[in-house]
Amino acid sequence: MRIAIVYDKTAPHTTGVYLETALRQSRHRVDHYWTSRAAEIPQGYDLYLRIDHGDYAHDLPEHLRPSIFYAIDTHLEKPYRRIREQARRHDLVCCAQREGAERLQRETDLAAEWLPLGCEPELHASPGGERTLDVAFVGTDGKRSARPRLLRILRHRYTNAFIGQAPHIELGRLYGSAKIGFNCSIQNDVNMRMFEVMAAGALLVTNQIEENGIDELFRAGEHYVVYRNALGMLEAIEHYLSHEVERAAIAEAGRQLVLSQHTYHRRVVRLLALASARLRKRYPQLAIDQTLPLLEVGQGAGDKERGKDRIAASVRSGAADA
Repeated sequence: MRIAIVYDKTAPHTTGVYLETALRQSRHRVDHYWTSRAAEIPQGYDLYLRIDHGDYAHDLPEHLRPSIFYAIDTHLEKPYRRIREQARRHDLVCCAQREGAERLQRETDLAAEWLPLGCEPELHASPGGERTLDVAFVGTDGKRSARPRLLRILRHRYTNAFIGQAPHIELGRLYGSAKIGFNCSIQNDVNMRMFEVMAAGALLVTNQIEENGIDELFRAGEHYVVYRNALGMLEAIEHYLSHEVERAAIAEAGRQLVLSQHTYHRRVVRLLALASARLRKRYPQLAIDQTLPLLEVGQGAGDKERGKDRIAASVRSGAADA
C-alpha cells in the first residue's frame, strides 16, 4: 500500500514522526508531505493520512481520497473548533482523546473513532540500571492549569530531581533513572507523557483524569498512581519513595502493559484496521492484511540505538520531502 502521510515535521518528538516511523518499518511505502504544501500532493496513493500538528490554515484537497484525519488537540477549545470544521472533509476521523471523539459524534454527523496516543519503545523504554532520581518531569510548566504551581512545589521539595525540558532522545534515560515520573495533564487529556513514563519503568504519578477512557487503558493502583490535589501529590510521592517494593511492582506492571499494548506499532495496526473495516467498500485497496513486522519488546542496546537512528532519519528526510 502507498501511503501519503501529511503533517508539519518541525520537531523529532511528535506523534506524526512516531507514526511515520512505525509505518516505514512496515511493508507499505510511505511518503511525507508538509501540511502547508498539501495542494501539491499528487493523486494515486492508496491512503492519505493527515496528522494534526496545530496547523489549520491548510488541509488536504478534497480530491485526495481516501483520507484519514488523526486529530490530537481536541481537548483544547480553540483547536477543537478548527478540527471540527476540517474533520468533515475526510473519510474517517480518529481522535487521540476519547472525549474528543465523543464530542465530534455529538456535534457532527461523523462517526469518529478513538485512537489513543502511545509510546515508541526504541526511544522511551529504559535500558535498565539504577534509579538515582527521586522524581522526573520532562516538559514545560504550561499555563492556565495547576501544573505550574505543582512543579514549583516539587522543585522546592525535591532537589534530587529532574524537572524541565530535555531533548526527546533523553526521555528514556531520564525517566529510566527516576523512581517516579510526574504528570499533570492540562485539560483532562491522556497525554504522551503518561505512556513515556510507564515505558521507561518509572512509577507514573498523575492527576485524576475524569473518564476519557483512561480506565480502558490502565488501572489506577495497579499500573499507575493518582493524586487529586497538591497535598495528595506529596503524600503519594513520599509514600512510594519510602516503599520501594510496592513502587517497583506497580511501575513494572505499567511498563509491561504499555510496551505490549500501547506502542505506536499497535496504533498503526489499529488505524489501518479501522480504515479497512470502515472504508474498504468504497476503497477496495484498503482491504489489507494488518500484520506489520516490527520489533517492540526485549530489544538490546544496539536495537535501541538503531531505532533512534531510524527516527532521526525520518525527521531529516523532511528536508527533502515534497
